Amino acid sequence: MCPLCDCTVAGLLLVFALSTCFYINHLCVNQSSLVRSDDAKLSKTKAHDRPAINATHLQNISVETRGVLPERPKPTDLSKGDTCTMAPESRFDCARDRLLSRRECAERGCCYDPLSSSAGPPWCFYPSLYPGYKMGPLTPTPRGEEASLTRAIPSHLPRDIPSLHLEVSEETSGCFHLTLKDPTSQRYEVKLPAGVPQRKTTDKDVLYSTEYQSDPFGFIMRRKSNGRVIMNTTVAPLLFADQYLQLSTSLASAHVSGLGEHYTSLLLDLNWTSLTLWNRDMAPHADANLYGSHPFYIVQEPDGLAHGVFLLNSDAIEVVLQPTPALTWVTIGGILDLYVFLGPDPQSVVRQYLRVIGYPMMPPYWSLGFHLCRWGYTTTNITRRVAQRMHNATFPMDVQWNDLDYASKDRVFTFDPWRFGDLPEMVEEFHRSGMKYILILDPGISSTSPPGTYSPFDDGLKRDVFIKNATGHILIGKVWPGPTAFPDFTNPETCRWWEDCIRDFHSKVPVDGLWIDMNEPASFVQGSLEGCPDGDLENPPYTPRLVGGKLNSGTLCMSAQQKLSSHYNLHNMYGLTEACATHRALVKVRGKRPFVLSRSSFPGIGRFSAVWTGDVRSDWEQLRYSIAAVLRFGLFGVPLVGADICGFGGSTNEELCVRWMQLGAFYPFMRNHNDKSNAPQEPYVFGQKAQAAMRSALNLRYSLLPFLYTLFHHAHTSAATVARPLFVEFPSDDNCRAIDRQFLWGSSLLISPVLERGAVELAAYLPSGTWYSLHNGQPFYSKGQYLLLPAPLDTIHAHVREGHIIPQQEPALTTTASRRKPFFLTVALSTGGWARGDLFWDDGDTLNTFEVGNYCYVIFTAGQSQVVSDPTRLNGDLDGLVLGGLQVFGVPSPPSYVLANGEGVRDFTYRSDTKRLTVTNIALPMSEVFTVQWAL
Repeated sequence: MCPLCDCTVAGLLLVFALSTCFYINHLCVNQSSLVRSDDAKLSKTKAHDRPAINATHLQNISVETRGVLPERPKPTDLSKGDTCTMAPESRFDCARDRLLSRRECAERGCCYDPLSSSAGPPWCFYPSLYPGYKMGPLTPTPRGEEASLTRAIPSHLPRDIPSLHLEVSEETSGCFHLTLKDPTSQRYEVKLPAGVPQRKTTDKDVLYSTEYQSDPFGFIMRRKSNGRVIMNTTVAPLLFADQYLQLSTSLASAHVSGLGEHYTSLLLDLNWTSLTLWNRDMAPHADANLYGSHPFYIVQEPDGLAHGVFLLNSDAIEVVLQPTPALTWVTIGGILDLYVFLGPDPQSVVRQYLRVIGYPMMPPYWSLGFHLCRWGYTTTNITRRVAQRMHNATFPMDVQWNDLDYASKDRVFTFDPWRFGDLPEMVEEFHRSGMKYILILDPGISSTSPPGTYSPFDDGLKRDVFIKNATGHILIGKVWPGPTAFPDFTNPETCRWWEDCIRDFHSKVPVDGLWIDMNEPASFVQGSLEGCPDGDLENPPYTPRLVGGKLNSGTLCMSAQQKLSSHYNLHNMYGLTEACATHRALVKVRGKRPFVLSRSSFPGIGRFSAVWTGDVRSDWEQLRYSIAAVLRFGLFGVPLVGADICGFGGSTNEELCVRWMQLGAFYPFMRNHNDKSNAPQEPYVFGQKAQAAMRSALNLRYSLLPFLYTLFHHAHTSAATVARPLFVEFPSDDNCRAIDRQFLWGSSLLISPVLERGAVELAAYLPSGTWYSLHNGQPFYSKGQYLLLPAPLDTIHAHVREGHIIPQQEPALTTTASRRKPFFLTVALSTGGWARGDLFWDDGDTLNTFEVGNYCYVIFTAGQSQVVSDPTRLNGDLDGLVLGGLQVFGVPSPPSYVLANGEGVRDFTYRSDTKRLTVTNIALPMSEVFTVQWAL
């Protein structure tokens, strides 16, 4: 990093004197010309106008302070000045690192005003005129514009960086990109895995305007259409030191979502909430940093518009939310690399974000079926018996899993010769029955096996693939097999070694996917078996609030060395880099669409992997919070996500497990997983009524898989959300802003699960319009209201939105079988008598079918008393498949006859109470145009 300054004592005294004089002069002289940002007459520089025009300010005195603790100005009493007069909710904390006395606060040049409570607003806070960086003129660059920022007065931070380079660019008409870097020293910058398309805009009709305040530096971004302030960073000072970077902004509303992974509701609490983004092996609970880090948030604006902000930074981040409303980013390394997405609607915000981090992968069709796992299936015979009992009880299931029970001495890439000696044969049996098989793969590689007996470590040692400690030796931590080394997935050779390990294991055990767990990375010792060196990486000047109190708690030393940088900078990306390596290895080894499930996550992981929400407890609160967790991951570009159904930690009970299976039937990724010490929770262990309810939920899911698969196609190709918050689909409906006990599949299917013990009825919100019960077609004409619905144990409510057509298929015990069954359509007519839907179909397993055009796509339309299919692309995968029937909701009167491709149909019924027309026993080829008509 930056070198220490070589200053004499006389030089330091001179700097101190000049700094003190200038600081006091700055406060006095600028009192009238620089007021708080909401009243300030800013020096306005449009981001799109050249050359830039900046206000004239006092000549700054250049003071080089990096490498030493800067001398401070003399204490100044600001408490009675106008610069300290502000509402408590508008204060920005000047003592984030520790409690300060009045004198210590004044030494930082900040205001001190105690309140009746120590909770909530800070007592020591920045004045409205705090000396900061001064911006020079903006000049054009090939990407946009740039400017230099300098500060004459050092902040209170150690190793302050006095000069910054600002670059701004219009990525698209709705995406603004700003970076702030140290121009004199290279700092770590996140580079997302290659392959994300860069789409430079040619559309200059941008959705925003930007104004810059030159001294102290800040910017204000407004939405052009209505002038609303989207961001205002002049509300608090920009700070940029070697290990502390801070940027604050006002918020356009208090309706903020994102900033995962945390155990919160969908809307974040802005009442002085602190959220830390630092990946940690930690079971979900409140006020804890969890497995993933996603520094992205979306704001619902008052009139149905929305915007999002993304800080591309992999170091530890703390985000402070306050009721102003305002937000402060604090990161302890890297650069400030900020994207602002202007939408203007929530779904457009997500799409703009995913253009930066990458669209999600297209999952294999079978991965949308039901998965069953438990830590504690200790032999192949037990595992076989579980799968057999599921099918004997006629529960659909596609994938059997094993946790680490399979491994010899808990070492990955092995299997126990006694308990799992016939593992390869068991996997082949599953394949012959139409099922798939997945097992766990932790990143930690046992380092204590005798040389020559464990090739993953022996070969890794030769190929230099493991993370090193500060002295250049392999860092040894401790996980399930004992002492372990950790692969460095930022090293290309590691990725090749990982592929070789997977290829060798797959040649013996032909797994269909891999479950990468413990990849935060987790370790059972702090840092390493030898401890960690004492230094600024292990003990930075500021550590965000996190579980364990130290960055290296439950993980590796921060001073550990990887190919790209220190683990300090790369920790949050470990799971992403492993997922990328595993995904690409499976592509090469299997030659088919890969399936990877990761616990740790970072922006961009949806391109390579599914995610689950970790070790949730078996209780009703965790059931409820799982919906918000799933919906957040959808906003983060990870649509294939779910929670462990019935809970992983603690024993479940029958009612909870039934309700969780019903909800889980609508998780995009559906897996029941259990800890070994708990009561069993496979569906077949419960009573017959509970089993019937679970079976019904599973059959409903399997019938909807063509629709779900089509939603994933749209996620993969256009960044549409799969499990969708109501506010995304109905942004102008104020009632939808905070709903996280219901959700949508796409735009057309509303899911309303029971989430309370003992409930037999449910209050469900139906946005304005006509909604039809998927179960029986009963219409509900909503003005945007809650309805009280009966909800006995065998019921989960799903409602189809008017104007939509949902493609379905008869369920079966596996997707291998269900994909050969007849299709049927659910048609939900609008009040005008029309509807539309679509179907994406391919073989479900081949790579890049959309990219090379190897797929079928069918559009369904309804209107004028008929349903018509239009196969716009065919490749043969629909050959032999037929439409076996359809149900039409909202038919106003009994039809006198029904025609299928002009031929009379005998098998149709009409329910006058629900206005549902049901047509059965037809066999119309799905690969051809068909028409089903009814005469009223």
